[in-house]
Amino acid sequence: MADSHAKMTQATPQEVIISLVAGLLAPLLAIFLIVQLILGIQGSHIADNSSEAAQKATLERIKPFATLAAVDANAPRVERSGQEIYTAVCSSCHDSGALGAPKFNNKGDWAGRLGKGFDTLLAHAINGFNQMPARGGDADLSDVEVARAVAHLANSAGGSFKAPEAAAPAAVAVAAKPDPAKGAAIYEANCVACHGAGVAGAPKLGDKAGWSARLDKGYDTLYASALNGIGSMPAKGGSADLSEADLANAVAYMIKESGGKL
Repeated sequence: MADSHAKMTQATPQEVIISLVAGLLAPLLAIFLIVQLILGIQGSHIADNSSEAAQKATLERIKPFATLAAVDANAPRVERSGQEIYTAVCSSCHDSGALGAPKFNNKGDWAGRLGKGFDTLLAHAINGFNQMPARGGDADLSDVEVARAVAHLANSAGGSFKAPEAAAPAAVAVAAKPDPAKGAAIYEANCVACHGAGVAGAPKLGDKAGWSARLDKGYDTLYASALNGIGSMPAKGGSADLSEADLANAVAYMIKESGGKL
């Protein structure tokens, strides 16, 4: 009877293999599902670098902290308008009313201040007042620029102040009796780099068509332009050490060689 029971419970090789495969299949399936779940989670967190918004964000992250701008120390200063100064310097506080600053275009904030008069408001802006630093924190602003910004800001809230106009250019003392003959050497040493080839729109020496309209302005005007700078040409052609007498001779030489008369 024991023999018959052993025969009944003995498993065949095929049954053993099936049992092993079935036993391994469940954990393998579980591992596969876990891996798929992990891959799906990682895929949902991959940054989208193709969209316009993603590209803008990348550019914002990698943009330089500062930029270097070359400024010609001899170039004449160009004073900005009141609106330009307000936008660049004043708006950071006066747009939002930060630190108690009276807000732009807010008549309630300015009602008591306008009655103090323009001179008082200007003095506060130049010297600083309460939490506002002198010149709004920009020490490079001229008094005229500050005055224009004050007028622009106060007038937005009902003021009627007149912004100062640009100062008239100082009269230029023209050198007496320039000598074109002496100007030839000065031209070769200082002016030929631009006027020889017409760089940056400079009228070429001897080009009567290029000089025609300029010659009509007269020697005094051409000399003043060369002395102070005009358009792309810096003051004294970029030669700060050039004497006014030598400059006058160079201008006279170029005028004569280009068909003009002194």
